[in-house]
Amino acid sequence: MRTPLVAANWKMNGSREFAEQFFKGLDLEGVAARVAICPPFPYLPLLAEKVGERVATGAQNLSEQANGAFTGEVSASMLEDWGVRYVIVGHSERRSLYGESSELVARKFGAARSAGLIPILCVGESREEREQERTLEVIDTQLHAVASINGGDCWENAVIAYEPVWAIGTGMTATPEQAQGVHRFIRGRLGEAGAKVQILYGGSVKSGNAAALFGQADIDGALVGGASLDAEEFSRICRAAQ
Repeated sequence: MRTPLVAANWKMNGSREFAEQFFKGLDLEGVAARVAICPPFPYLPLLAEKVGERVATGAQNLSEQANGAFTGEVSASMLEDWGVRYVIVGHSERRSLYGESSELVARKFGAARSAGLIPILCVGESREEREQERTLEVIDTQLHAVASINGGDCWENAVIAYEPVWAIGTGMTATPEQAQGVHRFIRGRLGEAGAKVQILYGGSVKSGNAAALFGQADIDGALVGGASLDAEEFSRICRAAQ
């Protein structure tokens, strides 16, 4: 049995006061899922003081480099130093806004694993690619890039998040059946590790659609964006992942 995982991606939002209030409002009573919070870098130390067995800290990005003259970058070992457990790699916003190639994403994935962090690898197609019926082709290419650099056994101790780009922050969501079809395809591409790897859905996840998504056989939780900024709403999503 795969334990569900619900991860909050705060993106570039929040403040010290926001984080304090968020944890006051977070209610995980009766939640069976693992929970991770991925705040902006400055608030990782603050969250490290608050998380425990029930909540893990995650980062939104990392450098592919171990150390050196890379101004503004943060290494995997630095994140590990603060007790970070998860790190998001290859989010569509990093790919589209900052030009991160699949090769760079693959190297960040490897850097995370080498430091003992669990990468949350984001894959997904654009609206144009979906309309061209290229969804599975695009995702297969993204997965292949990671495996070709890190080896076929790289999926051990990793998480994958399927995020249809057209659904992120738009209010649009893939139907549970659409999402399940892609998740099933991804699991089949992971070889022997496929049965164990957590595959999350991301893309306008809300408490109103979470249960239907989580009820699918190959959907093991969610990477939550906007809804994770509301402690009560995020708590409801976590409770839906049973």
